[in-house]
Amino acid sequence: MLDGYHILTITHRDAPLELIGQALVPSGDDGEVLQRLKAHLGWSELLYLSTCNRVMYLFYSQQPVSEETASEALRVIRPDLDENRLLQLRSRMRLLHGAQAVQHLFEVAGSLDSLVVGEREIIRQLREAYDRSHAMRLTGDHLRLLMRFTIETAKEIYSNTGIGEKALSVVALAFAEMQKAGLPKHARILLVGAGQTNTLFAKFLKKGGYHHVTVFNRSIEKAQAAAQLFSAGNALPLDALEHYTEGFDALIVCTGATQAIVTPELYRRLLAGDAARKIVVDLSVPNNVDKDILSDFAVRFIEVEGLRNTARENLAHREREKEKAEAIIAQRIYDYRALWHERQVERSLSHIPDEVRAVKDRAINEVFGKEFAGLDPSAQELMLKMMNYMEKKCVAIPMKAAKAIALHAQRSHHSKETAHRAKG
Repeated sequence: MLDGYHILTITHRDAPLELIGQALVPSGDDGEVLQRLKAHLGWSELLYLSTCNRVMYLFYSQQPVSEETASEALRVIRPDLDENRLLQLRSRMRLLHGAQAVQHLFEVAGSLDSLVVGEREIIRQLREAYDRSHAMRLTGDHLRLLMRFTIETAKEIYSNTGIGEKALSVVALAFAEMQKAGLPKHARILLVGAGQTNTLFAKFLKKGGYHHVTVFNRSIEKAQAAAQLFSAGNALPLDALEHYTEGFDALIVCTGATQAIVTPELYRRLLAGDAARKIVVDLSVPNNVDKDILSDFAVRFIEVEGLRNTARENLAHREREKEKAEAIIAQRIYDYRALWHERQVERSLSHIPDEVRAVKDRAINEVFGKEFAGLDPSAQELMLKMMNYMEKKCVAIPMKAAKAIALHAQRSHHSKETAHRAKG
């Protein structure tokens, strides 16, 4: 069965980020520490995953796993922790076994357990975690098989549900709204502010194929860094905005100011006599654009508050899609049990091909050696073809029979589990 799979984890659901960080393997000597952890606890295989809000130790062991595993692991990983801190951390960690551990891994990969439901980044993080653990010689056949199936499960979830649909970040939503307005690729865009939010917006602009972008910022270095993303980018200090007269088609504003910096008077000057409808995106809280411009000018106005409502609606959509993903995971756990049984059959019968081949070689070279040598070349060739055919069949028949028996046992177990849950 799947009883050999286990997960020791702590996530954003269990503890604050500061405490989660205490469960990390110290950087620099992580390979040595993980090897020591694996050996100390007698685990056969180990995969280590760390993200900004999750630490996970996925391991395989056929030995009994003690409920004190968290304490024992932490003493190896973080011997510098005092006993009070260790007990505090241990109390927040979860230890999952068997099918429950496999289910949790599938939920992590499918982003059902993510801080932001539907975030695909976790698939890349899992792949990289496996590659690192494999390079450290921590993994083996059991985790290789499980991780391959896990990635396939995540892809199926994203392909057959809407869990990754509908953007949640304000920047992504604002850019999508701007595009809905039909802004052409040659549009003149003013980006006021070059902090984290507008820098991310600049990346969306670049990806969207826009190139005529002028960036204003108090720090000219940050403005230049953002402007360099575009072939026709330009960087100016923030106070140059007061005197800018080259016109624009879209204005994106996000600064650290606590009051409106784009007043109706400034907006009129920025228009440079152009009365056409403009797009204004205000990503500041509080607003950096005076809303009086809405009554005085033709404006398609996009602001944070309206985007937050959309984000909440989109999050609710993703939460509803979780039910579909959970159904996929339930079926995939059943499928993985069957695959795992099949793999165990292959492993247990892996000696058969060599043994059958040895019998064939002994028959040709020893038992019937004289008779075979007395045959003419064409007869020998025919005999070898027949023997090779028999070799393949003698290998395939027991393999097929054993897999059928394992599959029958798996279906029987699944039926009993289903009946038990129905009674419960």
